[in-house]
Amino acid sequence: MNKVKRISALIGIIFIAAMYILFFISAFFATEYSNGLFLACLFSTIVIPIILWFFQVFYKLAHKKDDDNDPGNKEA
Repeated sequence: MNKVKRISALIGIIFIAAMYILFFISAFFATEYSNGLFLACLFSTIVIPIILWFFQVFYKLAHKKDDDNDPGNKEA
Protein backbone atom coordinates (compact mmCIF):
# COMPACT_ATOMS: atom_id res chain seq x y z
CA MET A 1 0.00 0.00 0.00
CA ASN A 2 2.90 2.37 0.67
CA LYS A 3 4.08 2.06 -2.92
CA VAL A 4 0.62 2.96 -4.20
CA LYS A 5 0.48 6.02 -1.93
CA ARG A 6 3.92 7.18 -3.00
CA ILE A 7 3.21 6.70 -6.68
CA SER A 8 -0.15 8.49 -6.51
CA ALA A 9 1.40 11.36 -4.52
CA LEU A 10 4.17 11.69 -7.09
CA ILE A 11 1.66 11.72 -9.96
CA GLY A 12 -0.37 14.39 -8.19
CA ILE A 13 2.70 16.54 -7.60
CA ILE A 14 3.72 16.24 -11.24
CA PHE A 15 0.24 17.20 -12.50
CA ILE A 16 -0.07 20.18 -10.17
CA ALA A 17 3.48 21.39 -10.88
CA ALA A 18 2.87 21.12 -14.63
CA MET A 19 -0.29 23.20 -14.31
CA TYR A 20 1.53 25.90 -12.34
CA ILE A 21 4.42 26.00 -14.79
CA LEU A 22 2.02 26.28 -17.71
CA PHE A 23 0.10 29.04 -15.93
CA PHE A 24 3.23 31.05 -15.11
CA ILE A 25 4.55 30.79 -18.66
CA SER A 26 1.19 31.94 -19.97
CA ALA A 27 1.09 34.82 -17.47
CA PHE A 28 4.48 36.08 -18.63
CA PHE A 29 3.35 36.18 -22.23
CA ALA A 30 -0.14 37.53 -21.36
CA THR A 31 -2.03 35.34 -23.79
CA GLU A 32 -5.80 35.35 -24.10
CA TYR A 33 -5.81 31.93 -22.40
CA SER A 34 -4.24 33.21 -19.16
CA ASN A 35 -7.56 33.60 -17.37
CA GLY A 36 -8.67 30.08 -18.30
CA LEU A 37 -5.31 28.61 -17.31
CA PHE A 38 -5.53 30.32 -13.94
CA LEU A 39 -8.93 28.76 -13.33
CA ALA A 40 -7.63 25.37 -14.48
CA CYS A 41 -4.68 25.73 -12.10
CA LEU A 42 -6.95 26.60 -9.20
CA PHE A 43 -9.29 23.72 -10.06
CA SER A 44 -6.38 21.27 -10.31
CA THR A 45 -4.95 22.38 -6.99
CA ILE A 46 -8.21 21.41 -5.30
CA VAL A 47 -9.48 18.48 -7.36
CA ILE A 48 -6.35 16.41 -8.13
CA PRO A 49 -5.53 15.65 -4.45
CA ILE A 50 -9.18 14.74 -3.81
CA ILE A 51 -9.27 12.38 -6.79
CA LEU A 52 -6.00 10.74 -5.73
CA TRP A 53 -7.37 10.30 -2.21
CA PHE A 54 -10.47 8.56 -3.64
CA PHE A 55 -8.25 6.26 -5.73
CA GLN A 56 -6.28 5.32 -2.62
CA VAL A 57 -9.43 4.62 -0.62
CA PHE A 58 -10.96 2.47 -3.36
CA TYR A 59 -7.67 0.63 -3.89
CA LYS A 60 -7.50 -0.09 -0.17
CA LEU A 61 -11.08 -1.36 -0.14
CA ALA A 62 -10.56 -3.50 -3.24
CA HIS A 63 -7.35 -5.08 -1.95
CA LYS A 64 -8.30 -5.39 1.71
CA LYS A 65 -8.25 -9.20 1.53
CA ASP A 66 -4.76 -9.15 -0.03
CA ASP A 67 -3.43 -6.99 2.83
CA ASP A 68 -4.89 -9.32 5.47
CA ASN A 69 -3.14 -12.37 3.99
CA ASP A 70 0.22 -10.62 3.55
CA PRO A 71 2.85 -12.37 5.74
CA GLY A 72 4.89 -9.16 5.85
CA ASN A 73 1.97 -7.25 7.37
CA LYS A 74 3.19 -5.97 10.78
CA GLU A 75 -0.10 -4.49 11.99
CA ALA A 76 -1.13 -7.65 13.91
